[in-house]
Amino acid sequence: MSSADRLADVLADISAAETEFGRSPGSVQLIAVSKTFEADDIRPVLDAGQRVFGENRVQEAMGKWPGLREDCEGIELHLIGPLQSNKAKEAVATFDVIHTIDRAKIAKALKAEMDRQERQLPCFVQVNTGEEPQKAGVSPAETDAFVKSCIEETGLNIVGLMCIPPVEEAPGEHFALLQKIAARNGLDQLSMGMSSDYHTAVGFGATCVRVGSSIFGHRDYT
Repeated sequence: MSSADRLADVLADISAAETEFGRSPGSVQLIAVSKTFEADDIRPVLDAGQRVFGENRVQEAMGKWPGLREDCEGIELHLIGPLQSNKAKEAVATFDVIHTIDRAKIAKALKAEMDRQERQLPCFVQVNTGEEPQKAGVSPAETDAFVKSCIEETGLNIVGLMCIPPVEEAPGEHFALLQKIAARNGLDQLSMGMSSDYHTAVGFGATCVRVGSSIFGHRDYT
């Protein structure tokens, strides 16, 4: 099966999930996660009509997306991986949406670059719903204060929350927690759900799902 065919299947499944869970048609945005894949792997998905993509690393995105943007209009690029403050300049220049703000240093560095480049990007706060020590993200207990600080003190355009549930736990409870935290902070966008659990995420209010291997196939991390 081609990547274009797999894309069509994922879009159909998202549409079915919207219907199943009483969501409005088209209310869930698909972010096709193209990390580790080359431009030639991405082009068939672009040709099939997909325009929203996610990348984990700034340097990798800088290497392949300028050429793809030249060849195709309307691309929207999301940073969905951890960001170091020394990459803020490149991140603001390369991406259209940032999903992984999780500490004040990053928030301030990004805001300074956005002001410098006159690009005020929509941002998500990443929440470590499982409180895993090896994983990035703000703890659930600290999220309210951090969101308030990012908006009121730093001046970022925080539009929603993002999470990556622990692999060994049922994702639904983590999606429900993220939905609850977002609601009490007046945030209406939820970045949650990947290839293995995006259908479930739609049921808990996901507004964007990050799907990679179900579209592009198996990843080679070597």
